[in-house]
Amino acid sequence: MFTAIVRSPADFGMALQQARLAAGMTQRDLAEIMGVSQKYVWEMESGKGVAAVERLLGAFKATGVKLIAEVPEGDLVG
Repeated sequence: MFTAIVRSPADFGMALQQARLAAGMTQRDLAEIMGVSQKYVWEMESGKGVAAVERLLGAFKATGVKLIAEVPEGDLVG
């Protein structure tokens, strides 16, 4: 299991990438499910400044919320 405290867009991106890989998905697969472009998924995984992620993490920080990502191993798509 991959576990990480998510404090930054880079942390979020790493957790997202690990979850996607554990689910056996490509960036394109995830993008189709989310209804976004593959580039958007790449930007999130790369820790780029995706406004929605930055706002969410900022709100959590301001309110003292600790966001922890736990990604189980193995194929989750089914």
